[in-house]
Amino acid sequence: MQSKSDWLRRPWPLTEIFAVANLAFLAADVFIAHSVNRFEQPAEWVPVAFSIVAPVVLVIAAAMRRHAQRASTLLGLLVGWCALGVGIAGMLFHLGSHFFQQESVRNLVYTAPFIAPLAYSGLGLLLIMNRMVPAESREWALWVIVLALGGFAGNFGLTLADHAQNAFFNPIEWVAVAASAVAVGFLAVLVFRPGDRFLLRSTLAVLALEFVVGILGFALHIGADFALPGRSLWEQFLYGAPLFAPLLFPNLALLAAIGVWALWPGITADSAAAA
Repeated sequence: MQSKSDWLRRPWPLTEIFAVANLAFLAADVFIAHSVNRFEQPAEWVPVAFSIVAPVVLVIAAAMRRHAQRASTLLGLLVGWCALGVGIAGMLFHLGSHFFQQESVRNLVYTAPFIAPLAYSGLGLLLIMNRMVPAESREWALWVIVLALGGFAGNFGLTLADHAQNAFFNPIEWVAVAASAVAVGFLAVLVFRPGDRFLLRSTLAVLALEFVVGILGFALHIGADFALPGRSLWEQFLYGAPLFAPLLFPNLALLAAIGVWALWPGITADSAAAA
């Protein structure tokens, strides 16, 4: 029987905490984003409400895990599938605002960010995967990395579209695009070469850089928002550079790092067997 400390050292609980924290944080993020048009459509309240309720359900499910594991798993799957649905519906809702009316690059750039709602889908897939794949397996670690890879691919599209709105006025805005592309490249290769120790170390170094890029981007966005004219600080943040967008870099880097960490025991075992 595993001790409490053994349980805490496993990577599986970290991904659950990651999902709960991100779902809760999305409530504030979506509230700010939808406040731009003052929640013109009632459906825009759905992700906010879901982000408030879902973390509570997941915490309840975690508390039930020891004594009612089946019920806990079903609750987690329910939240996961609902999150997946909210993300897909949100993407279609965002695309329907302009892009589907006239399919052009301009409408794709200036419409509501259609990739953003897929954050819910990614978290939903993480919750579903956590309940369908054994956490001790290499497959689990690879799925975590694949989900982080998908997140960085989406972040590439977001940073490209967001910064294209001001025609990359500041050349430093290309750093976020390049950083997303580099992360996608390293994680994609790692999926096919999970036993490469040098690649694992290199990927961790890249993830550390992604963390730094996100923090610097956050600081630059705050500075840009403060420089905007506005009647209040709320208006400056509401209509300026998206305040929390750069934090997606450290967020995804953390998720990917959990997957890399979960691969290390397998490499150790392989090395011991080879010796």
